[in-house]
Amino acid sequence: MAGASVKVAVRVRPFNSREMGKDSKCIIQMTGNTTTIINPKQPKETPKSFSFDYSYWSHTTPEDINYASQKQVYRDIGEEMLQHAFEGYNVCIFAYGQTGAGKSYTMMGRQEKDQQGIIPQLCEDLFSRINDTTNDNMSYSVEVSYMEIYCERVRDLLNPKNKGNLRVREHPLLGPYVEDLSKLAVTSYNDIQDLMDSGNKARTVAATNMNETSSRSHAVFNIIFTQKRHDAETDITTEKVSKISLVDLAGSERADSTGAKGTRLKEGANINKSLTTLGKVISALAEMDSGPNKNKKKKKTDFIPYRDSVLTWLLRENLGGNSRTAMVAALSPADINYDETLSTLRYADRAKQIRCNAVINEDPNNKLIRELKDEVARLRDLLYAQGLGDIIDMTNALVGMSPSSSLSALSSRAASVSSLHERIMFAPGSEEAIERLKETEKIIAELNETWEEKLRRTEAIRMEREALLAEMGVAMREDGGTLGVFSPKKTPHLVNLNEDPLMSECLLYYIKDGTTRVGREDAERRQDIVLSGHFIKEEHCIFRSDTKAGTEVVTLEPCEGADTYVNGKKVTEPSILRSGNRIIMGKSHVFRFNHPEQARQERERTPCAETPAEPVDWAFAQRELLEKQGIDMKQEMEQRLQELEDQYRKEREEANYLLEQQRLDYESKLEALQKQMDSRYYPEANEEEEEPEDEVQWTEREFELALWAFRKWKWYQFTSLRDLLWGNAIFLKEANAISVELKKKVQFQFVLLTDTLYSPLPPDLLPPDAAKDREKRPFPRTIVAVEVQDQKNGATHYWTLEKLRQRLDLMREMYDRAAEVPSSVIEDCDNVVTGGDPFYDRFPWFRLVGRAFVYLSNLLYPVPLVHRVAIVSEKGEVKGFLRVAVQAISADEEAPDYGSGVRQSGTAKISFDDQHFEKFQSESCPVVGMSRSGTSQEELRIVEGQGQITDMGPSADEVNNNTCAATPEDLLLDSSEKSAVDGPLETALEHLKLGSIFTFRVTVLQASSISAEYADIFCQFNFIHRHDEAFSTEPLKNTGRGPPLGFYHVQNIAVEVTKSFIEYIKSQPIVFEVFGHYQQHPFPPLCKDVLSPLRPSRRHFPRVMPLSKPVPATKLSAMTRPSIGPCQCKYDLMVFFEICELEANGDYIPAVVDHRGGMPCHGTFLLHQGIQRRITVTLVHETGSHIRWKEVRELVVGRIRNTPEGDESLIDPNILSLNILSSGYIPPSQDDRQFLDSDMPRTFYQFEAAWDSSMHNSLLLNRVTPYREKIYMTLSAYIEMENCTQPAVITKDFCMVFYSRDAKLPASRSIRNLFGSGSLRASESNRVTGVYELSLCRVADAGSPGMQRRRRRVLDTSVAYVRGEENLAGWRPRSDSLILDHQWELEKLSLLQEVEKTRHYLLLREKLETTQRSGLDSLSPSSSEDSDSRSTSYVSSPISADGTPEGRALPLDAPSERQKELAVKCLRLLTHTFNREYSHSHVCVSASESKLSEMSVTLLRDPSMPALGGATLTPSSTCPSLVEGWYNATDTRTLQLSPRVESPDLEPTIEGELKKSPTCGPEDEKETQRLLVPDIQEIRVSPIVSRKGYLHFLEPHTNGWVKRYVVVRRPYVYIYNSDKDSVERAVLNLSSAQVEYSEDQQAMLKTPNTFAVCTEHRGILLQASSDKDMHDWLYAFNPLLAGSIRSKLSRRRTAQTRI
Repeated sequence: MAGASVKVAVRVRPFNSREMGKDSKCIIQMTGNTTTIINPKQPKETPKSFSFDYSYWSHTTPEDINYASQKQVYRDIGEEMLQHAFEGYNVCIFAYGQTGAGKSYTMMGRQEKDQQGIIPQLCEDLFSRINDTTNDNMSYSVEVSYMEIYCERVRDLLNPKNKGNLRVREHPLLGPYVEDLSKLAVTSYNDIQDLMDSGNKARTVAATNMNETSSRSHAVFNIIFTQKRHDAETDITTEKVSKISLVDLAGSERADSTGAKGTRLKEGANINKSLTTLGKVISALAEMDSGPNKNKKKKKTDFIPYRDSVLTWLLRENLGGNSRTAMVAALSPADINYDETLSTLRYADRAKQIRCNAVINEDPNNKLIRELKDEVARLRDLLYAQGLGDIIDMTNALVGMSPSSSLSALSSRAASVSSLHERIMFAPGSEEAIERLKETEKIIAELNETWEEKLRRTEAIRMEREALLAEMGVAMREDGGTLGVFSPKKTPHLVNLNEDPLMSECLLYYIKDGTTRVGREDAERRQDIVLSGHFIKEEHCIFRSDTKAGTEVVTLEPCEGADTYVNGKKVTEPSILRSGNRIIMGKSHVFRFNHPEQARQERERTPCAETPAEPVDWAFAQRELLEKQGIDMKQEMEQRLQELEDQYRKEREEANYLLEQQRLDYESKLEALQKQMDSRYYPEANEEEEEPEDEVQWTEREFELALWAFRKWKWYQFTSLRDLLWGNAIFLKEANAISVELKKKVQFQFVLLTDTLYSPLPPDLLPPDAAKDREKRPFPRTIVAVEVQDQKNGATHYWTLEKLRQRLDLMREMYDRAAEVPSSVIEDCDNVVTGGDPFYDRFPWFRLVGRAFVYLSNLLYPVPLVHRVAIVSEKGEVKGFLRVAVQAISADEEAPDYGSGVRQSGTAKISFDDQHFEKFQSESCPVVGMSRSGTSQEELRIVEGQGQITDMGPSADEVNNNTCAATPEDLLLDSSEKSAVDGPLETALEHLKLGSIFTFRVTVLQASSISAEYADIFCQFNFIHRHDEAFSTEPLKNTGRGPPLGFYHVQNIAVEVTKSFIEYIKSQPIVFEVFGHYQQHPFPPLCKDVLSPLRPSRRHFPRVMPLSKPVPATKLSAMTRPSIGPCQCKYDLMVFFEICELEANGDYIPAVVDHRGGMPCHGTFLLHQGIQRRITVTLVHETGSHIRWKEVRELVVGRIRNTPEGDESLIDPNILSLNILSSGYIPPSQDDRQFLDSDMPRTFYQFEAAWDSSMHNSLLLNRVTPYREKIYMTLSAYIEMENCTQPAVITKDFCMVFYSRDAKLPASRSIRNLFGSGSLRASESNRVTGVYELSLCRVADAGSPGMQRRRRRVLDTSVAYVRGEENLAGWRPRSDSLILDHQWELEKLSLLQEVEKTRHYLLLREKLETTQRSGLDSLSPSSSEDSDSRSTSYVSSPISADGTPEGRALPLDAPSERQKELAVKCLRLLTHTFNREYSHSHVCVSASESKLSEMSVTLLRDPSMPALGGATLTPSSTCPSLVEGWYNATDTRTLQLSPRVESPDLEPTIEGELKKSPTCGPEDEKETQRLLVPDIQEIRVSPIVSRKGYLHFLEPHTNGWVKRYVVVRRPYVYIYNSDKDSVERAVLNLSSAQVEYSEDQQAMLKTPNTFAVCTEHRGILLQASSDKDMHDWLYAFNPLLAGSIRSKLSRRRTAQTRI
C-alpha cells in the first residue's frame, strides 16, 4: 500500500470578452508553484498566497516564456497518472472551478493542433504505449463506460436500451457501483473517440427530450485497463486491472445571479448540492489527514459524508481511498470574480492535504472470485440453516441458472411458489439474503465472461441499436458513422408526407421480402410498421413483396373495415403498387410508395419523360382524395360563404332598424323633457322671447365695443383646445402604454404651441388652411400638439394629433408582432431610429437653444449701439445672452483690419419690396394700421382694458384668449420713433432718402452664460420676413466655463431705401437664432411625468386633505344646475366646524381637536365611543347686500372611510340626513370677536344638528380606532339663500379618532392649550376651520351663442382604460391645467419681449443724450428735468386718448384736454389719504390669476393713466371705509359710464368696484333682485408660508392698536389671536385687495412703519416693529410693491449722494 497526497494544480486563464468589456484587472500572480491573489476592494491588505504542486500561468499568449500550454499540463499530470495506471493503480483526474473558469478546456481542449486537453492526450498516449509493446506474453484490453449524473440520477450514455435511471448500489467487496452500466470493449483510440462522441450525442438527444443541458450534469468517463501476463514456465496468467476515472464536473452557479425559477432552480440546487458535498468530503478528509489529527484515534464524529451525493458516493475510492488522484483547479483572473476565485483556491488548498492509500490491483479476478465464492457458500449455509434451501433451487430455475434445465422440473417448482412466498415472509432476513445471493452470482457471471464474449455482447448491442433505429424509420450506413434518413437503392419502401414540408419524407419504412404488416401496437400479432390514430385498425393492411419474372412486385392487401386509399381511391381488394403511388391509411397517415428498381426501369424505357407540373406532396394527395371522392372544396366553400353573407346582411338590417327606432324614441323623450325644464326654470325668458325686441341705437363707442367683442369671441380658442385635450387623451395613454411595454424609452405628452415671435409654429404643425386663415386671424394661433421625448437619443419632437393617430396604428401593429419577434430585436432599436420604427423620428445634430431680437431704430439717427440681448427658449427660459453691435456705415467705407480672430463676410445686398413687406405685415400682423371699421388697433387695445387699472398691455391671458395681439405695433419704440419720423426728425433723415443705398453693419460679438450641455454653438440671423436669407457664424466649442464665446462675425448689409425699409427699422427687429449640439438627455424617466415642468421643483409638503365632492342630499329633489352667466359678486367664507359631546352634567361641549398637523383648516377630532353628539357649523363673512342666509335645508354626512381619499363614484349606502336643531344669526363670541367687528361687524350664522353615529351601521364608527389609524367622513350642508335659484352647498372632510367611553385623552394632544394665553379657553380651540369662496352668478341667457357653445359636451377620454395603463405608474395626460401653464409661458414671453424693447429704448436714449444734446428735445415731448416721468409716459402710454402722438410738439401755454385730465388726476392723488407717492404700484389680481400674481407686470405700467377716455377709477373707490364723501361733481361725472358691453375677462375686483361706485342707479337695484346661482368652493391651503409673526392692527373708532399673530400663505392672510392659537380668527384675500404704502401718511399720523390693506369691504392699517420688518411684510403681502419701493429708495439715496 502506497500513501500519497492528492496532486493539486491550479491554472489561470486569459480574460474573456465580458471581462475585457468591463476593463477588469488581473488579481492573480504566480511565482514558481506559489499562487498569490490580491483583494481589489482593499488593495492595501496583504495578498493571500497558496502553494500547490503545480501553478500554471496561461493568462498571457504562448509567446510568453512563462506561458503553460496544454502539452505542459499533460506532461506534468497526464503522463504521471498514465504511468500509475500501467503500474496497476486506480487513477482519477477531475477539474474543479466556477462556470466559465476554463476547466473544460483543460480536460477536453479543442480540435485544433496543440489544443487538445488531458483526456484526449491520455487516451491517445495509452494506445500508443500499448501498440509499442513488443512482449508477446503481455496482452491488453480496454473497456469504457460513460455515465451522466443529473439531478442526483445516473444515466447510461452508451446503451440505448437503458433509457431509465440506473440504480447506484454498494457491494461489501467492490464498494459503490452502478447497476447494469454497460462496459464496452475498445481496441483503438478511434473507438474511444467515437464512443465519447456517441455518448455526447446521446446526452444532447436526452437533453432535448427531457429539458436538460450538458452544463447541468456531471459526466464520468471510466476506462478499465486490464494487463494480462502469461508466465510460460508456470503456465499461470496474472492480471492487473486499473480504473481510470475522468470526471467532468458541472460548473457551480448562484441562483440569485441566474434568476432561475422552477425546474432550472431545482437543477441548480442539485448541482450545488453535489459540489457542496464534494467540498465537505474534501474538508473532512483534509481535517482527518492534517498534522494534529493524524495520530489520534478515529472518533465517531470523524464522519465523511460520501453518501450525501451520488457524485461523492461513486468517487469514494478516488477521494482518500484506493486511487492516485489529481485535481486541476481552474481560476478566473478578473477582479470582478474575486470571491469565486478565492473560494476555488481555498477548495484546492484543502484538497492538497488529502492522502490516498492506493494499492496495485494485482490478480483481482482470482482474488475476487475466491472471496465471492466464499460469500456464496456463507449465504447458502445461512439459508439452509433457516430451512429455506429449496428456495435457492427455485430461484436458480427462475433466473435461468438452475443446474436442472428440464421443463418438468420448472413446472413442478412453479406450483409451490405461493407457499415459498409465505415461508419467506416469516423467515427473518431471508429476503435480503436471497437478494444478496442473486447479486453476487450475477457479478461472478460477469467476471467469468471471456474477452470474446464481451466483444460479441458489444456487437449485439450495436446491432440492437441499429435495429431500433431502423424500426423508427431511421437508417444507418454500413460504416455506422452517420445517422439520418437514407433512401435505399434497391429495397422498396414507404416515405411519409406531412402538411409541414419540413416534416415530410423524414420517416422511412422498409417493405421486406414476403409479408410486411401494418397495424397498431396493441395488435395480437407483432406488426412490422406500427401506426397510431383513431382510424387505424389493429391489423390495418399487409404489403406482400414477391418476385415475378425477375422483377419485385409489391401488392397492398387491405384488412377488413380498414380505410386505405391508393391515389385517392379506396382499396378493398389487393392492389399492385407502382413507384410514386400515394397511400393514405386512416385519416391522417399519408405515404408515398418508392420502388427504386421499378423507377429505374421506367426511366430507361422513357428517358425523355417530363417532370410532373405539380410536386407530389401532402396537399397533392389530399386534393386528389377529395376529387376522387367527388367533393369540390372550392364550390363547397363558396356556397357556405354566400350563406353566411346572406345571414349577416339580414341580421344587420334588423339591428339597424331597431337602433333607429330606439334613437327616434329617445330623441322625442329628450325633447319633451327639455321643453318641460325650459318652461319650469326660464318662464320669463320665454315671455321675453315673445315680445318684439326694440331696435337699440348704438353710439360710436358702443359700436367699437361690439366690434371688439365680436372679434374676440369669433377667434376664441379655449373650448376647442380643451375639447382636443379631452378627446385625444386616450390615444396618448395608449401610445405611452405601448412604449412602456416595448421598452422604447419614448414618452408622449400634450403641449400647447402659440405662434409668437419667440416660438413660431413650424410649417408641418400648421393645418392645411393656415395660410388663408392667417390673413384673417387677428390673434396668434394656438394649437394642441404632442411633445415626443425621445430618451434614447436625447431628442424632442412635436407631432400633430393626426400624426399621433397615424403612428399609433403602426405602434399597434408593432405591439401585435412583438410576440413573434425576439426580445433582442425589440430592445435594439438603434438600427431603426430613423427608419420604420413609429416611435422615433429623425433628429438634427443641432438643436435650437433660443432666439433673440435686436431692434434697428438706432439706424434712424444714426448712432452705433452695442446690444446685450437675452437668448430665450420657446418655453420662455433665458438660456444665455448675446452681444451684437449695429451701426450705419458709408458705402465706400473700407472694412478695418480686425485681426486674425474676427471673421468678416462680404457685403450682402438686400432688397425691400414694399408689396412683399406689406403682405408679410398683413399675414403675420394683420392688426397693424387701420382695421376695416376705420378704428386703429391701438384704440381697440385700449378699449379692452376698460376699467382695468393694471393691464395696459397684453397679458398672457389676453394673448391666449385672443383678447389682444402681441403685434409689432405695440412696440414701446413705435410711438416715439413714429413721432420722431413724422415730426422734427423728418429733416434729419438725410441718410435714408428713398432710392438711395444705405449700408449698415451687424457684428455678432459674443455669447455668454450658455449651458455646457450645448456644444458647438453657432448663431444665424435674418430679417423677420426673410427666413430664406440668413447669415450664419462659424460654430464654436462651448465648455460653459471661462470667458464668453467670441464669434466676432462682421456682416455688412447694403439696402436700397424704400418706405417698407424705413417702416421695418422703426418697428421690426432682426431675429437671431442660436443653435447648439445637445449632449445630455434632459428627460425624466418614463412614467415619472412632472405635472408642471415649467414650475421649479419644490420640497415635499405635508399631506393635505382632499377636496371632496358634496354628499348627495336625501330629502331634496335633484335639481338641474342652470347655466351660469357672469359673476355678480364674490365673498370669502370662514366656516367653523365643531363636534360636541354630551357631558355628565347634561351640557354639550366641543370635543378635543388635535391641531398637531401644523396646517390651517386641518385637525383631528378626538371622540369617545357611545356618547351622544351634535355637529355645530358657524359661517363667518363680511356683511353684504347680496348674501342673505334663509334656512338650512339639509345636513348630510357619509362616505365613512379610513383613507383620506374616497371613491366618490360609488353609491354610499350609509348617508345619513341629520335633524337640524337650530339655525340663525348669532353675535360673535369673545375670542371670535376681532378688531374688524368694531365698526363694520362681520356676519355670524350658526346651525346645529344631532348626530347619532350608530345609525350609519359602519364598523369604523362603532369601535375604538386602532393605533395609527384615522377615520374620515364627509359632511355637506345645503343652505338656502335669498334671491338664489338653488341651495348653496358647503362640504368638509372630517378626520376623527374614537377612544373608549371612559378613556382619558393623552396629555400630548391637549397640553398645548394649557400654555396658551390667559384669554384663550380650551373650548375655543376645539374646532376645525374651513375657508371657502362664495360666487354669486347670474343665470345665463339660454339662447345666447356662448351658452350654446358651453352646452357642448366632449367626453373626457383621460379616464377611459387602455391596455397596459397599469404600467404607467401614475402618469396622466395633461388637461385643463396645461392651458393655465401655457398662459404662464406666454406671460413670460410677453414680459421678456417688453423688457427687450424697453432696454433698447433706454440704451438708445442714453446714447443720444451723450452724443447729440439737440436730439433729446426732439425725442421727448416733456421737459428734461424729470427723467422718471418722461420714461413713464413713454412706457405706459404710447398713444394718447385722442390719437395724437405723444412725441408731437405742442405749445406749452395752451394745455390740451389730455393735460387737463392729468392735472385733475394728480390733484385727486394728492388728496388721497394713504396713496400719494406710490400710486402706480397698486395691484389688483383676480382670484383665478393668484398663481400669476407674483409675476404681475403692473410695475411697468401706470394705472393712474385713464384706461378709457374720461372713465377713471381712483384707488379711493376701493377703500370706502377710509375715504368718505370726498368726491365732487366732477368725480361723480367721471364715474358715470355709458351703457357698456362688458369684457368677458374683466377681473372680479373691477366689477366689484364698479358696483360699489357712489352712482348706483335703478339698474343696479334691479340687478340685485334678479335670481342668482350660488357656487361655494373650498380653498386648498397653500403649504408655502411667505411670512409669519406679530403685527399691530389699528382698531377703528379708537386710537388703540391690537396685536395679532399673522401667517401669510398666498393668496390668503390668516390672523390668529396669538402664536399659540390653533384656530384661524379672520382671513384676508390678497387676490382681491390692494396693498398701499405712503410716507406722507406716516408723517401725518406720526405712525412709522405702517402700511394699509384695502379690501372691497374695509380698509385695515397695519404697523410693523421696524422699518426692515415692514419691508419684509410688504414683500410677503405684495412682492412687486416692495420691489418698486426699494428701487425708488435706492434711486433717491443715489441722487442724494450725488448732491
